[in-house]
Amino acid sequence: MKDQVVIITGGSSGIGKALAFSFGRRGSKIVITGRNNDALENTAAELRNDGIEVLTIISDVSREEDNRRMAEESVARFGKIDILINNAGISMRALFEEVDLEVVKKVMDINFYGALYATKYCLPEIIRNKGSVIGISSIAGYRGLPARTGYSASKFALQGFLEVLRTEMLYKDVHVLTACPGFTASNIRKKSLTADGSHQGESPRQEEKMMSAEECAEHIYKATKKRRKILILTTQGKLTVFLNKWFPGWMDKMVYKVMAKEANAPMKE
Repeated sequence: MKDQVVIITGGSSGIGKALAFSFGRRGSKIVITGRNNDALENTAAELRNDGIEVLTIISDVSREEDNRRMAEESVARFGKIDILINNAGISMRALFEEVDLEVVKKVMDINFYGALYATKYCLPEIIRNKGSVIGISSIAGYRGLPARTGYSASKFALQGFLEVLRTEMLYKDVHVLTACPGFTASNIRKKSLTADGSHQGESPRQEEKMMSAEECAEHIYKATKKRRKILILTTQGKLTVFLNKWFPGWMDKMVYKVMAKEANAPMKE
């Protein structure tokens, strides 16, 4: 990965930040994007202290024009784009019957359309360099989670897009990876949207018992290096995907039961 130019959307915290370190420590040149300039610059300072070359770009992935500019500024600075990691994402927690549909739309705009826009404008460079497009999806892209309508829908859509892209790029030597972490410790649940669009504030799950963002990033780095097509992480995640394929009715009950045990869960057993 030495001298590879890697763009990471939503790269100022969580898995995105961990990915910046994973690739940067192997000699990659890093571009991180996000909406918060202070958070971006703080992360960039940490990366530079570790000897990593980094460019920060203030960008909202849900805006098509921001993604076009992101690709242009990356090429202007580094001369190329080798790898795009579509990491920027947001979650939600509310029952469908209670949620404001604008919340679902916002999640789709960031998680799905954000990846679509970023890939569209980076793809010509990635094709030229026979590089990689990586989508950070979720086990929720295989198994719909109650009270996560927008999140699960966006991840199902993302995985469909990545599968199409992988097939279209088959003879252009472009690598496409769908990475599906299980529950991973990050800020995503704290910033998760509720029924009216306000932030949840506190995670309803025990973050300390989850896979760390750093461990998750290392798995994704290795999968990128090996040009793997699909990465499903954690034992729970792999089991969920397998059981949901063969026993969907039973899994409906099991998933409901597990999610209902979250703190302040919108549904009850």
